[in-house]
Amino acid sequence: MPQPTAICVYCGSSSGSHPDYVEQARAFGTEMARRGIALVYGGGKVGLMGTVADAVLAAGGKAIGVIPRQLVDLEVAHPELTELVVVETMHQRKTRMYELSDAFVALPGGFGTMDEMFEMLTWAQLGLHRYPCGFLDVRGYYTQLSAMIDHMVAERFVRPEQREDVWFGQDMGALFDWMASYEGRYLPKWVDDRSIDA
Repeated sequence: MPQPTAICVYCGSSSGSHPDYVEQARAFGTEMARRGIALVYGGGKVGLMGTVADAVLAAGGKAIGVIPRQLVDLEVAHPELTELVVVETMHQRKTRMYELSDAFVALPGGFGTMDEMFEMLTWAQLGLHRYPCGFLDVRGYYTQLSAMIDHMVAERFVRPEQREDVWFGQDMGALFDWMASYEGRYLPKWVDDRSIDA
């Protein structure tokens, strides 16, 4: 695929325990704007979410937030976005973010970040989309997650080819280059004799 036109960024509504998390979120947003790639994200102005959006806007880029009505106050909706889409449910939020994006990147975050990113990985596994999904591994935040996915492959719950389609790394430039050259593929989930209780 060509360079993405809009990246959905999943990340924390808090800033984490180390300044590197904020620094890398800011650098990622700045680089998105420099490349002319729009940001799609959860719509908050706090934590890493707000840092990415502020960086995109400060560099002249486009930032689109999608947030459920009940979280407008709780997550402190960003007041200066290019566009803020208010939906009724979390399911609508995730669907709308997907519809607006052609790539998905996880910066450090918590349960919500994992939920959203793994839904996109699952949809890719099911052939519902063929967009790149990558984890920016700031300070080794995703090192153990990467190892867990390797374990899933070793235990035959994930196909090796599906693992190869998920990017993990610390080099932001390499992530953008990988997304620009990504070629999505659909591989049916394996079923063999060991998968069937005869």
